[in-house]
Amino acid sequence: MKILFLGDVMGRAGRSAITDHLTRLRTDWKLDFVVVNGENATNGAGLSPDHAKGILDAGADVVTLGDHAFDQKDMLSFIEKEPRIIRPLNFSKSAPGAGARVFTDARGRRVLVAQALGQVFMKRPFDDPFSALDAVLKQYPMGGQVQASLVDIHCEATSEKMAVGHFCDGRVSIVVGTHTHVPTADAMVLPGGTAFQSDAGMCGDYDSVIGMDKAEPLRRFITGMPKGRFTPGEGEATLSGLYVETDDRTGRAVTCTMVRQGGRLSPSGPAT
Repeated sequence: MKILFLGDVMGRAGRSAITDHLTRLRTDWKLDFVVVNGENATNGAGLSPDHAKGILDAGADVVTLGDHAFDQKDMLSFIEKEPRIIRPLNFSKSAPGAGARVFTDARGRRVLVAQALGQVFMKRPFDDPFSALDAVLKQYPMGGQVQASLVDIHCEATSEKMAVGHFCDGRVSIVVGTHTHVPTADAMVLPGGTAFQSDAGMCGDYDSVIGMDKAEPLRRFITGMPKGRFTPGEGEATLSGLYVETDDRTGRAVTCTMVRQGGRLSPSGPAT
């Protein structure tokens, strides 16, 4: 199975990158399944129903969220109506929607998508992501109940993301990190057959400070004083993520490649 994961969509520029590139990539790379993290797609804070529909219409099969899952209040009700949106497993026991769900690709193959929030350096004390993921993975063993599985681990610390990767190695097809908006150069297949990257990076304007227009973050770093709100950068965005090919029989990853399309970063992706 050919699976593409795209990192945090950041504001209008990130949404434009999805619209401009994803339909073409689905065709050119013969993609079977696409997962997009969309939690910053609406003004850099949360995801509105309209913007969620736009990402899905552009070719995403599933949209994951994160710690900003419900910054846009309409998402509280919309996520109950749209099963293709996944919020973190350990966000809150009373949160609407689901933190894991099994989907079916065009050929009838079953794909588990799950997301968890980390605990290290996060602003809120979220529940343990390891036990939350463990319960789901026991229910849907790789190569058994599902033909492929993907975990989006949304957190600050690269060490915690790596720990989740090794915890899930051999139990899922893909573990990929989101949240920090900076792509890491460690895409690899772990010994047990799980494709891993600490952070997929963002789909946004890289002539920025993690996707935000440079002026206000620089002012705050230099002077320690805020003057205005953070606003997403509006330059041409780079679509960033991870491409993985899996074995349908075992669910294990065969290969993985970092993806960069458009914008300021050097282009990369699978050979066509």
